[in-house]
Amino acid sequence: MVRDRQTDREEEMNKDERLPLFRTKVAKGGNLFRCYVASVLVGIILICLYRIIHFPSANGQVLRRWAWMGMFLSELWFSLYWFVSQFSRWNPIHRYTFRDRLSQRYEEVLPGVDIFVCTADPRIEPPIMVINTVLSVMAYNYPSQKLSVYLSDDAGSDLTFNALLEASRFSKLWLPFCRKFNIEPRSPAAYFSSNPQPNDHNPSTPLDWFSVKKAYEDMKNRIETTTRLGRIPEEKRKEHKGFLEWGYGATRQDHPSIVQILIDGRNGKAVDVEGQPLPTLVYLAREKRPQYYHNFKAGSMNSLIRVSSKISNGPIILNVDCDMYSNNSEIVREALCFFMDEEKGHEIAYVQFPQDYSNLTRNDLYGTGMKVIETVEFPSMDANGGPCYVGSGCFHRRDTLCGMKYSKEGERGWKGENNRENREIATVLEESCKVLASCTYEDNTQWGKEMGLKYGCAVEDIITGLSIQCRGWKSIYCRPEKDGFLGVAATTLLQSLVQNKRWSEGQFQIFLSRHNPFIYGHKKIPLRLQFSYNRYSMWALNCLATLYYVTVPTLCLLNSIPLFPEMSSLWILPFAYVFLAEYSYSLGEFLYSAGTIQGWWNEQRAWMYRRTTSYLFAFLDTILKLLGFVELSFVISEKVSDEDVSRRYEQEVMEFGSPSPMFTILATLAMLNLFGFVWGVKRVVMDAQLRALELLAIQLILSGVLVLVNLPLYQGLFFRKDKGAMPTSVAYKSVGLALLASAIALY
Repeated sequence: MVRDRQTDREEEMNKDERLPLFRTKVAKGGNLFRCYVASVLVGIILICLYRIIHFPSANGQVLRRWAWMGMFLSELWFSLYWFVSQFSRWNPIHRYTFRDRLSQRYEEVLPGVDIFVCTADPRIEPPIMVINTVLSVMAYNYPSQKLSVYLSDDAGSDLTFNALLEASRFSKLWLPFCRKFNIEPRSPAAYFSSNPQPNDHNPSTPLDWFSVKKAYEDMKNRIETTTRLGRIPEEKRKEHKGFLEWGYGATRQDHPSIVQILIDGRNGKAVDVEGQPLPTLVYLAREKRPQYYHNFKAGSMNSLIRVSSKISNGPIILNVDCDMYSNNSEIVREALCFFMDEEKGHEIAYVQFPQDYSNLTRNDLYGTGMKVIETVEFPSMDANGGPCYVGSGCFHRRDTLCGMKYSKEGERGWKGENNRENREIATVLEESCKVLASCTYEDNTQWGKEMGLKYGCAVEDIITGLSIQCRGWKSIYCRPEKDGFLGVAATTLLQSLVQNKRWSEGQFQIFLSRHNPFIYGHKKIPLRLQFSYNRYSMWALNCLATLYYVTVPTLCLLNSIPLFPEMSSLWILPFAYVFLAEYSYSLGEFLYSAGTIQGWWNEQRAWMYRRTTSYLFAFLDTILKLLGFVELSFVISEKVSDEDVSRRYEQEVMEFGSPSPMFTILATLAMLNLFGFVWGVKRVVMDAQLRALELLAIQLILSGVLVLVNLPLYQGLFFRKDKGAMPTSVAYKSVGLALLASAIALY
């Protein structure tokens, strides 16, 4: 009897070991999507047929012929881009993990995890924000002795080092507090702002809560006081030997390598207030010299890969941006459910989590959240072969970042230990690591080419992920119920447009290079995955057709040149159907993605603004770079804003404020469509020209829709008096340019 029970238990354990650590489920709504695609495709074919059949004759219609041809080419581009988009979204899937199974099987042999946090400028990325991200990843629900956290400071700022030193001390109090009360989120700033007072969900002992909060507030005040001062006081410099690394004359672009191990996890004395081990914590500022190109974030990440291999060498690497704190303490275990799955884990190179934001307004004023991309497009990309690497919130297999190719016969197990057996004392280890972060280390090596993150592209993350997949590896997109990471979204329109300009520019560089997924990925990755990548690589190309569509129909409206079917013609049906079907389905997807109707409207405005400004400048800059007129640059997005800007953002009032060529373009287009709409209404209503309405109705409706889209812009131009209003210089330029274009069209 006893033997039978033991046999049953063994069989049950063996059965449990065969169960996967994650499952994949096909998303619902596939048949509805296919019907939508098929019907819209028929409508597109009919529109193209209409353009060909009704092409204007040459008799006295030169302007109309050219305008018609431009409309046809624009619609062909929209059709092509639509086809690429729908083909890549054919079959979305969702992933679900089983963390309990992971713990039951592998709790004693969990791999070491090295976490990289990157910052580049303490003026734009405040040190207090940076160390909140650091503390959130130090406090993961994971064995501390298997965590190593590295902060890469590309500014080489002693202000950031000072903040990290303060965080290393506060962590001795913060980590046990997080464990004891199982709090979420584990960024102190986020936690205390969402829990201003102890309550039923907070610690049962208010004394603990208030003492930890006071310790955090004291640390925050010290860091912010020092940051405002702009230098480290002499008495503070005496507290740690690391401050000696900042010698006379060191600047952010000219300084030696700095490596400081603030918490040495190998040391048994590195414990918190409860005597539990602390994660390793390392500060790194790679060497910078004016005569050496430093390759921006990609260069920083590659230095981190090398330095961490010497200190901890965890087989798993997580990288996060300094403004993207961890919102889910179980996220490491979520990722490991994929890497350690017995059947498919050996195929997976990286696990990408969504980039969400903590400061989005209810209706997402600037469309920053990209809800549909997260809930529809990335799951579809996952089904096509794996999501792209988006630069933050991504867990990597170290070997794949170092250039390893996938092999079916490759090692399937994990080294449970990292480099904690390295017995070099910390000071010796610091000195030996400086060489790995020097300017000349990568000379005549494969770093930036076949090893590490790739150089020469503004979106080093995308091209790196693509190259990993082309080496045979797969990737996973995981979107747990609780957001894994929360960052800071742009709070002004200009910040949002500049950020999208950088993204689309880098993607377009890939499209025009040998790394174009159709070329580089040929026979290496699935065709649908190639389409998925090119959907984003072609962002910038949308600028030309969009600019044409928002200007030429309005100019032709002023001159009574019809470009669409008459209202009484049956040919109007495919135009109406494609428009209604496309935007109705888009609205449905947005609402399915937990958005609002107003949020969807804001996102449509955001996409139009990006296509007519961000993508236009990205297109022009990329062409100029190819011709050698400009060099590659990297713009850091601001992570802080003043109180007035923040207040207007929270009230969902669009922020303009400073003059910009982007604003001049947007305002000119808005004024042009306003003039065209008013002129068209005047002819139909006041002049009673009903024939004009019959011929020009669609152009009048198009101008009217664009006027509605631009209502916040008109408010900024003419009605607002606050500092966030459109600058007067932009208003004068835009009105003048729009009047000039209208006069040319009329006369």
